[in-house]
Amino acid sequence: MKLLHNTLGVLCAFALMTILLITSVEAVCYWTPGYFEKEYAKYDVLEDVQMEMDDLLDVTDEMMAYLRGDREDLHIMTTVAGQAREFFNAREIAHMEDVRGLFIGALSLRLIALAVIAVSLILLFVLKADIRYLLPRTLLAGSVLFFALLALLAGIISTDFTKYFVIFHELFFNNDLWMLDPNTDLLINIVPEPFFSDTAARIGLTYGISVIVVFALCLLAIRASRRR
Repeated sequence: MKLLHNTLGVLCAFALMTILLITSVEAVCYWTPGYFEKEYAKYDVLEDVQMEMDDLLDVTDEMMAYLRGDREDLHIMTTVAGQAREFFNAREIAHMEDVRGLFIGALSLRLIALAVIAVSLILLFVLKADIRYLLPRTLLAGSVLFFALLALLAGIISTDFTKYFVIFHELFFNNDLWMLDPNTDLLINIVPEPFFSDTAARIGLTYGISVIVVFALCLLAIRASRRR
């Protein structure tokens, strides 16, 4: 019975770490005011795409709305080099449809993780586990394991970001639509590879802070249970 209790607790930890990771991605992409504007200025994107900042930010807002399912398509009219045109071409739209699938899939995974936590807690309650004693310890142990594995993966990726950037796309996309041409596809100009490096680093920082908060709360709960 103790093994089952511990397993359910660790399962909660893995589900919580998954939720925090997906939420960290969402926080950087959707909840960080001015992030895209700073990145565009940093990499001289306006010059590359020949657009005004306000127009490019409008396109970005619509693109991000599309990725999370709040917009039906990517047929976005704007002004490029002084000419009215659709920002995305057919190849870019097809690729972004695949990307949208990943975004929405991640949001669905977060809901599944929430359900896993709810079911695990209900089972622990039904099994009359000492949740106040068990949960902080299993959450801490499971979180440390999950974070260690993720940190190892991040360390490997950091040795050659370009190599693993390509591997990621080959794993998650069954076509070559992601191999965009900067001469014909504006998308690659607004999100160059260094943008992904910066975004990955910011997501890692956000996630790391949230994990530290979980660790601290678990340690405080363990300390409190020992006093009791």
